Amino acid sequence: MRVKMLIATVDTDYAFLISDNLSEYHAELIEVSVCNTLESMQEVLIRRKYDVALIDSALIGSVDISMIHLPLLLWSEHEDNAATQSEHTRIKKYQRVSSIAATVLERYAQVSNNRHSQAAKNANITAVWSPAGGVGKTTVALAYAASRASEDKDVFYLNLESFSSTPGYFRQSGKSISRIFEMLESPTGDVKMLVQGICCFESGITYLCTPDNYDDISILSNENIKELVAACAGLADELVIDLSCSCDDRSRQVFELSDKIFIVTAQEASAKTKLDQFISQNNVFESIKEKTTLVANKGAIVNTPPVKALISLPYVQSQEEKQVYKTLSGKSFGA
Repeated sequence: MRVKMLIATVDTDYAFLISDNLSEYHAELIEVSVCNTLESMQEVLIRRKYDVALIDSALIGSVDISMIHLPLLLWSEHEDNAATQSEHTRIKKYQRVSSIAATVLERYAQVSNNRHSQAAKNANITAVWSPAGGVGKTTVALAYAASRASEDKDVFYLNLESFSSTPGYFRQSGKSISRIFEMLESPTGDVKMLVQGICCFESGITYLCTPDNYDDISILSNENIKELVAACAGLADELVIDLSCSCDDRSRQVFELSDKIFIVTAQEASAKTKLDQFISQNNVFESIKEKTTLVANKGAIVNTPPVKALISLPYVQSQEEKQVYKTLSGKSFGA
């Protein structure tokens, strides 16, 4: 689904600047139309309905906008405040067009009646988990994501750790994933569109910025998890989900949804002990065994693998976390 957007402003140069940028970089999400006069705006609104419109103060009070689902006021700090008094949400001019696109999609997602968007893609879902901390689980998850991205796959990395390690690997320049959590708790809104609106892209991987508060993840229900995973899977060829070390209801839900599960271990005795306990004492292992691959990270040696598939990764010495996962991405992760 593409959002039908009208840009209505008397500032012709700005109108076509933003229109050209949206058409070049956001064409998959937004379909743009432009008008620069009251007459042209009246004419286009007779012919067509719009999902969203960015309308400047010179036009917004002079025409019937009932054919626009979400009218937004396009304003500048240099304008007369009296001229911009309006009940409509404001969108600031002269900011990065990518920020405008993100805000528009977020706002429209909140008022959309399309709760369950049809997935344009149906990603292969890989969960990455470990019963022990410190084994390099996130590094393995990102190495696998990067390896798939190098094969020209659209890759989405979803971090569901209670305490996210994402800032150690990616810029946190976008809006928090907590925006999505709030919508998941609401009966309305287009979750997939909101994900599209606020996701970030770096090093060939799409990702979401960290929660505002670590408790935001802990309150997610299984139904919330299912809806979030479905939304992200609809945007990629490969969805890599990085989980916390606990084997809680949230992790079990992701295991159920996944096509493949990587269980990561390392050479430390504590890692091996916890893995042995999970295998021998937790009935979850038997239910996921057939789709599980054991990843022996940091040069770990596994004499008797508990599953058929085993990936052995070397120990990479580097103080740069990004360099470690990028180095490991060149290793074989199997089919």
